[in-house]
Amino acid sequence: MPKTINVLFLAAEAEPFIKVGGLGDVAGTLPRALRSISNDDIKLDVRLVIPHHPAVKADLKPLGMFSIKRGDSEIQIEASEAILNGMPVYFIGGEPISANGSVYSSNAKLDAEKYIFFSLAALELPRQINWQPDVIHANDWHTAISVYGSLTKRWEGGERHVASVLTLHNLPFMGPDSSSIIESYGLQLAQTDLPDWARVMPLPLGLWASDAIVAVSPTYGNEIMQPEYGCGLNDFFQSRRETVSGILNGLDTVSFNPAEDMALGVNFDSTSLEKRAPNKGTLQSRLGLPVDPEIPLLAMVTRMDVQKGVDLALTALKSMKNIKWQAVILGTGDPKLEEAALDLQAMYPERVKVETRYDAGLARQIYAGSDMLLMPSRYEPCGLSQMIAMRYGCVPIVRAAGGLNDTVQHGETGFVFQKAHHLSLLAAVKSALKVYSDREKWGIMQRAGMAQDFSWENSAKKYLQLYQSIIKS
Repeated sequence: MPKTINVLFLAAEAEPFIKVGGLGDVAGTLPRALRSISNDDIKLDVRLVIPHHPAVKADLKPLGMFSIKRGDSEIQIEASEAILNGMPVYFIGGEPISANGSVYSSNAKLDAEKYIFFSLAALELPRQINWQPDVIHANDWHTAISVYGSLTKRWEGGERHVASVLTLHNLPFMGPDSSSIIESYGLQLAQTDLPDWARVMPLPLGLWASDAIVAVSPTYGNEIMQPEYGCGLNDFFQSRRETVSGILNGLDTVSFNPAEDMALGVNFDSTSLEKRAPNKGTLQSRLGLPVDPEIPLLAMVTRMDVQKGVDLALTALKSMKNIKWQAVILGTGDPKLEEAALDLQAMYPERVKVETRYDAGLARQIYAGSDMLLMPSRYEPCGLSQMIAMRYGCVPIVRAAGGLNDTVQHGETGFVFQKAHHLSLLAAVKSALKVYSDREKWGIMQRAGMAQDFSWENSAKKYLQLYQSIIKS
């Protein structure tokens, strides 16, 4: 009989139930990938738990009600379940969750109350369903208190040691000062080796309490130990170097498959790359750009954020007036960056099309029809867009940051530049355009990108090894 490792996987969002950003993709696919790599020696019983946000749409089976203490009162918890490809998915409901309608809000106090309640309720759930986890796997600040709570409850009550993993998707978002809320749920704030300012925030407390810290790419795992990217915790990460690792996020290669993607006008793969060309013409026509297969079409599919280097891309494009090119920018976010992008469109109406919205179908058409994807991120823990682009034959131009550095090979599958400056990006774009003019070399680069294996299986195997090591230790 294979040995079973039970993993309780916590996240704020998960596809297909509710998704806001990249975490939703990860939480919706990684747990299933982990379950699928079970073998004759090891069986992974991974179960996902997310908040029952009001916007969740699913056919749920009620599991019952229980409560946890907050101060002198009890807060009721409603637990329910759905099955996703054979995997149990649990939903935690209660007043702190229903009181805050959106997954993430601008009200830090409301979010802190919601996610601390959720994290501690999720810790109580296994007792209610008579299932004991061997590993708690939390993600980002929203679920970090589950790791901290598991450790402190074990100290207080002598409970069984449950190993813990905390995955960092975006370090700067640590959660607000939550000291009063944490203490109201009966948890003491430990005197730690964290900086004083960090001892009241959910993410640092979870990092401190975890057996293993995982950054979502190997390069990001190294970057967080440096002052530029460590957000004031670089010395802490240095002291915990042996427990910090980087495991690259994967891609849902079933969903993102140009050979079968229903959003595309013409499907193709690396052996039929000539079939890709009509998608470019269809995209140009849809965007109202001149339909010309020879003009290089540059793209950004991004959150409008300074982190993503949108301003660098806009400045670089402005300086390329004597070069033939077109550009499409799809994304929403910072109003100032949206306005700047629209200004660029007004400056070059025959070259630039900007869509300030979220449109998953259009995004897929952009990946399949554009020639190059710009990702000049100032930091990028992992990034998925560059992986999707390569899979769809769109050559990425990226800064050597985080997962971009780990997934794009300069001159082979894309173009990589070093400095977060528009002139560095501009030089990389010009290098790409030079190669683009040699269609044979460009096709070789496209096929090399399409041949990359970004499936979750590789990452899942590394997480399995990590689970085994922390359980053993």
